[in-house]
Amino acid sequence: MIEDHSSRTMADRRQLFAEMRALELDSIRLSTYRTACKLRFVQKKCNLYLVDIWNLIEAFRENGLNTMDLNTEFSVARLEAILSTIFYQLNKRMPTTHQINVEQSILVLLNFLLAAYDPEGQGKISAFVVKMALGTLCGGKISDKLRYIFSQIADPKGIMIYSQFDQFLKEVLKLPVTVFEGPSFGYTEQTTRTCFPQQKQISLNMFLDAFMSDPPAQCLVWLPLMHRLANVENVFHPVECSYCHSQSMMGFRYRCQQCHNYQLCQECFWKGHASGSHSNQHQMKEYTSWKSPAKKLSNALSKSLSCASNRETLRPIYPDAPEKPLNLAHIYFFFLSFLIGSLLESSDSNQDDEHCLIARYASRLAADGTSVQPRAPGDISVSLDTNKQQRQLIAELESKNKEILQEIQRLKQQHDEASQPPADKGQQNPTLLAELRQLRQRKEELEQRMSALQESRRELMVQLEQLMLLLKTQGPAPSPRSSPSHTLSSSIPMPVQSTSGNTTPSQTPQDSLMGLGGDVQQAFAQKAGSESDSNVDTEAERSQFDDFTSAAAESLSAQLNHSKAR
Repeated sequence: MIEDHSSRTMADRRQLFAEMRALELDSIRLSTYRTACKLRFVQKKCNLYLVDIWNLIEAFRENGLNTMDLNTEFSVARLEAILSTIFYQLNKRMPTTHQINVEQSILVLLNFLLAAYDPEGQGKISAFVVKMALGTLCGGKISDKLRYIFSQIADPKGIMIYSQFDQFLKEVLKLPVTVFEGPSFGYTEQTTRTCFPQQKQISLNMFLDAFMSDPPAQCLVWLPLMHRLANVENVFHPVECSYCHSQSMMGFRYRCQQCHNYQLCQECFWKGHASGSHSNQHQMKEYTSWKSPAKKLSNALSKSLSCASNRETLRPIYPDAPEKPLNLAHIYFFFLSFLIGSLLESSDSNQDDEHCLIARYASRLAADGTSVQPRAPGDISVSLDTNKQQRQLIAELESKNKEILQEIQRLKQQHDEASQPPADKGQQNPTLLAELRQLRQRKEELEQRMSALQESRRELMVQLEQLMLLLKTQGPAPSPRSSPSHTLSSSIPMPVQSTSGNTTPSQTPQDSLMGLGGDVQQAFAQKAGSESDSNVDTEAERSQFDDFTSAAAESLSAQLNHSKAR
């Protein structure tokens, strides 16, 4: 059974390294980029890039590693339990649409760690190795990772222990060796001296400067590069590569400092491609983003006009003295669980406020707390006063906890009330309902009136078309034409524009028909033209024609006014 398990483990390891070779990462000519890409592949393969250092610390606490001595060794089964805690907690934080394969992630990471730190198959691994390896390979900010690593290799005064730092380098440099980069980043006895040449007390800020500066310490130069790789994986550059002539780039972009406008994508630069007068010996500048020429000009102008220094602090400055560990035994467990659940449901701003509040209370406890030391009889009164202050502080914290719980309940109640549908609120205000009914009734009346007006307009247009056809079909004789047209004029409405034309006696028939359709006016114009061409001599015929047009205009105007009054 053991042989079957070991053979399956070896097969899983070979599959992992075979997938790595399939990516052809060995074709990258620079060892720093090659190592960073390989470790980034392992990080993404086991989904450890989704876990930050704070999630690891929480998993370590659940499995008791925070109280365990760093040199304590435990079995592979215990290591598998720790990895299970990490990835199952990760799946709880992930949305349901982005769940990971927990069993596969545990298997890949477990095999990689055993290949790096237990190649002989002894089945034992130390707590220090687990903390350093997982802390190096996890995601999150590099400053947080380095701070945690420093806390494990420093004394209570916040000064780095060189022997612990040497042990840290010895263990963490096994990661590049596992991905076949031992010749470039293997451990040697001179490695520790190259990081801190001068033998002096190393504080947290000095430790961060050594590994976060540009360039960082040579032995761990691949660590910040791995973080930069993660940050630029989805960065788009709308620039054409000068070698492969791709229209855009993803990831890093490299620009030659000697050749004019010669730019390479990361694949061409990593593999050493060059064209034209460009050479691999030329100095290249690495870009992690793209800026338009207009934005570059504005940035240059703002820098030239600014009186302040252009250099910005890369990281915050931390106090040299480490924070004292706090005894939080008096904090109620039910409050902690309730507070954690509330923090997960609240917004980011509320999380920041509550975190600041808890940090302020913790710092106050650290400032007021005193270490347990043997006291002389003369110090009994001072000790009693200190204990009294601590009890008062505990009582104050408990009352503040109750206030926070009440505030959380009040906020949840407000949120529930705000999430109710607006129809419930509208039913509590009869005035708004009455106004709403009136507005709806008014809207219906206006719609009915508009429909009536449109129907009247449609009837008027039908009558006008009938009149036009009648005028076109009748002959030139005035006497038979005047009688039917006069009878029809009583039922023919007239647009508003033509009503003013009836007040002018000398108005022509065409003027009295202004506002009608083009076909109707044309019909009247043709009729009038035909009469003028036929040289109508009698005055009676002209007056009869004028009477007809005037009567039609008046009838049309009256019917239109009547429809508007409705």
